[in-house]
Amino acid sequence: MSSETEIKLDLSQEALHTLVGSDLLGEPDKVLDQRSTYFDTADRRLWKEGYTLRIRQVGDTRTQTVKATGPSRSLFARSEWETSLEGDEPVLDHTSPLIGEFGGHLKLEPVFDVVIARRLWKMVENGSRIEVVVDEGDAISGERRSPIREIEIELKEGNPRDLFIFARKIDAVTSFRFGVRSKAERGFVLAEAQKTVLKAEPVYLERSMNAAAAFKAIALSCVRQFRVNEDILLQRRNPEALHQTRVALRRLRSAVSLFKSVLPGEEPERLNHELQWLAAILGEARNVDVLQAKASDADLVSKLKTARTATYRDAIDALESSRARALMLDLVNWLECGDYLPGNGAVSTDVPSGQDFAVSVLEKQRKRMKKDGSALAKADDEHRHDVRKDAKKLRYAAEFFASLFDDKRSARRHKKFLAAMEVLQDELGALNDLATGPEVLEKHGLADHPARDTLVSHRDKAGLVAKAQAAVDEVLDTKRFWR
Repeated sequence: MSSETEIKLDLSQEALHTLVGSDLLGEPDKVLDQRSTYFDTADRRLWKEGYTLRIRQVGDTRTQTVKATGPSRSLFARSEWETSLEGDEPVLDHTSPLIGEFGGHLKLEPVFDVVIARRLWKMVENGSRIEVVVDEGDAISGERRSPIREIEIELKEGNPRDLFIFARKIDAVTSFRFGVRSKAERGFVLAEAQKTVLKAEPVYLERSMNAAAAFKAIALSCVRQFRVNEDILLQRRNPEALHQTRVALRRLRSAVSLFKSVLPGEEPERLNHELQWLAAILGEARNVDVLQAKASDADLVSKLKTARTATYRDAIDALESSRARALMLDLVNWLECGDYLPGNGAVSTDVPSGQDFAVSVLEKQRKRMKKDGSALAKADDEHRHDVRKDAKKLRYAAEFFASLFDDKRSARRHKKFLAAMEVLQDELGALNDLATGPEVLEKHGLADHPARDTLVSHRDKAGLVAKAQAAVDEVLDTKRFWR
């Protein structure tokens, strides 16, 4: 078994050719043509349980590799087992982790192929030995193809910080985005013809983790959600991808806020400010989507479509800007190598355990909800918006820390707690739409449109406030899963 530490970068075809033709890499040390066939059961049992099995052919050499793709503390670390083969069929023996996990009677079948031209360079950065691999090709499933143009920068020996130093040199030559989908994931998405967006995935925290390690796992999960949906948004411009991209940023900003006490220095605040900038631009487009979904008047629908085109153009421009690229490079660099991590500046004895920290955060957020949400009918729109932000933080905290409270009683309480939180967010969201709707219409020159009242009417405001208050009370009456 081995463990890799690497950075994966996704590039456009033009950007990849710019890099390969630059002076940064020079002539490759090795050029290979590879075909990898990925196997699984008919019901995709391996993939669902966090494993992949592939057979890779390079010339006449065949190598079987099993990878554990499940929850990790890093976007860039995983475990793998390699075996030399003579034929093209998988071999499962006592050395394979799949035997212990699934037994010896797995019926495996080919699912998809990955065919690439691989160029490899051996580099030295600050004394660290680094292997740079450029892969160009396709994932293939039947008649469907998905292009692969990526760089993998793997640390062979030395300091992980040097991976990011080298990544910044690439950034000076051409643009890229961090890759968060493995070739295996690309292939399974292709094979299943999945076109759905990625909602927030469960975060698996180990009880042995301290708060800093827990934050890293949570934040990297948010980065993955952002990057997958960003790609879909850039390709398809669809509302749900925009929404989930924005949700990922909101969850990430909430995590930085919730963990503020264990994140030293000025970098967290600076990064959060940049995340806020990006989220605000995406929010303008989301606001128009919300109104357009409610509109029925033909002329109003047409004008909102025009507004949507403009706000989406602004969102795409922001995501493709050098500012956004710099943000993601700085963010991932900090998450992987930041001073908040024990050994990188933080003193491990000063960092609380993840579970103790989770209890304190959840208690604090619940108390804030209780204080701010006690009298919504007497509050103004701005205060109710603050309560909505309180609710989001509490819900995100409940989702982030769920795996630390996984006994049967806690799991049962957690399910009820999240159900109550979802109702609360829906009710507060309806109130927020009522408050922000007029501002959105005015911003796009539609404040006096004859059909404006079909989107924004205050006749039911008192009823919405009452429902929101009942939802707040229900959350506070629900038993705490962390006790």
